[in-house]
Amino acid sequence: MNERRVVPEGPAPGSSAPRGASLPFVARWDLDKTYLRTDFDTVRDLVRTAIERPDQKRTVPGAAALLRELGRAGVEIHILSGSPEQLRSRIEQKLRLDGARWASLTLKPNLQNILRLRFRALRGQLGYKLPALLRRRCELGSVRDANGELVREVLLGDDAEADAFVYSIYADVCEGKVKPDELVDIMRAGGAYEDTILDAVRFAGYVEKGPVVERILIHLDRQSSPSDFRLYGPRVVPFYNYLQAAFVLHEDGRIPDRAVLRVAQDLVASHNFDGAALGRSYLDLSRRGHVSGRGIPAIAEAYRELTQGRAASASELGAMVQSLEHMLPDLRPPVSRAEKALDYRAMVAAHNPRTRR
Repeated sequence: MNERRVVPEGPAPGSSAPRGASLPFVARWDLDKTYLRTDFDTVRDLVRTAIERPDQKRTVPGAAALLRELGRAGVEIHILSGSPEQLRSRIEQKLRLDGARWASLTLKPNLQNILRLRFRALRGQLGYKLPALLRRRCELGSVRDANGELVREVLLGDDAEADAFVYSIYADVCEGKVKPDELVDIMRAGGAYEDTILDAVRFAGYVEKGPVVERILIHLDRQSSPSDFRLYGPRVVPFYNYLQAAFVLHEDGRIPDRAVLRVAQDLVASHNFDGAALGRSYLDLSRRGHVSGRGIPAIAEAYRELTQGRAASASELGAMVQSLEHMLPDLRPPVSRAEKALDYRAMVAAHNPRTRR
């Protein structure tokens, strides 16, 4: 595993923490198809990705804006990608161009895997990402805040890889729901090499157990049906656009009202999204039981404060807010659903992570 720690620069000047938020928070991001619009379907795609200049790399609409807003809110950001270590400098330059701040960037040691004839590891995600996630959890400066509460996390990935699968295992390992022998069996069934299995078991033993993972947000890059992810339980939230991710994080109290508006502004101004359509994306989340509407009044008030002066994309933001307020009386709180025990052995057989990038 190859990684380099970057000292966090702290919240942006003039930013504020989410209302009522007092706990530290960690966001773990995948990169390809979650943050960057990367194609791996052909050899030509791979070559083009490898030689692209940082300014040529395309960001998923809204992803950079949300990453910046998490940084403004004081969230510690860790990036874990299947991209090869050889692309580190270009990826770091791209992130800096986007105004991102991060605490760690972990990339895949593909050259080492080739030299060691570990060809399964080139495409496998379980044996790479799970030990890396557990190691990063162990490396946090403190896993508890001043009040003694465990530092909680949100994990962001996509439907092009096995992210929902790997993240759910990570969440359950951190909570103590997966025993060491079960973890060994799951990783072997997923095609992981023995040394990575030992690493995962070792780091899992160091993790202080508790309900660490608050949300798993999955970008539907391949336009998968959200129903495909129901087997993972309510913790996993599939989303079509990054404003939907912002809505969820806002309702969880992890980003402030203005952050939601800035993500919406980015989608409207830079990516030609329609304000009313963005408002309707909230309704989609509500129908799937991921938001309740309780954050809408605060967003509307923040919009009115913002538009007392001149605001970019004010008319489209207004259309979005009007749409949100119009639907508010008809929204109902999500039905409470307990996290269910997941059968990871069956998921390995059905999901077959060995064939995933």
